[in-house]
Amino acid sequence: MLKVLIVDDERLARLELVRLLGRYDNIEVVGEAANGKEALEAVASQAIDLVFVDIKMPELNGLEFAKAVGDQVHFVFCTAYSDYAVDAYELNAFDYIVKPVSPARLDAVINKAWLTRGDTASESQPEPLPDEHGLLLKFGHEFNIVRIAEIYRFESVGNHVAVYSNAGKSYLHTTLSKVESRLNPNHYFKASRSEIVRIDQIQRLEEGMAPGTFCVYLNDGSEIEVSRRQAQHLRKAFSLES
Repeated sequence: MLKVLIVDDERLARLELVRLLGRYDNIEVVGEAANGKEALEAVASQAIDLVFVDIKMPELNGLEFAKAVGDQVHFVFCTAYSDYAVDAYELNAFDYIVKPVSPARLDAVINKAWLTRGDTASESQPEPLPDEHGLLLKFGHEFNIVRIAEIYRFESVGNHVAVYSNAGKSYLHTTLSKVESRLNPNHYFKASRSEIVRIDQIQRLEEGMAPGTFCVYLNDGSEIEVSRRQAQHLRKAFSLES
């Protein structure tokens, strides 16, 4: 279960978000808070994965609360004001929703949360995301929904994963292994410890400098090194050997 805390000084806003989150079998709303001080107590007293937090609140506002907690939990700022988005992302916000919250927008956030969480505690791994599934990605100051099928490369960059698509380059705050767990292995290939590429975007293969390795060239011109171990799997993917 993904444990969620809702922080908003408006009771009706909290009730509406509880109602919307009730549509998910794998979400548990473990607490509500009317201000940042109550939210701090809730975070200190129990395990919480995701916090939906308003920004304009009395005593301690949402931004101050996020600064106080730091990286202990993921924050989704949920507010009626769009002009706080830059401040929110400077605090490494997980996402930003402008009220009123739509079911489709909430779906995108929850799906993103599961993609980045990589729930290792569950007994079974989640099903691969379908090609038509949309990810909400940030490009500059704008957000676009990019379908999985449109993403041709994932690259591990520090504690983020760079996402390459026709819409441009964006980032997810997660690990490459967690991304790999949600991708269809028939459509994506892990070229190395730091690269995953979409198989139907591979234009050609060439032998690498080291014996038994490959260089993969994608349709956008990218050149990806394939490790010796993964080269064996790539040969099978393209039926280069029986």
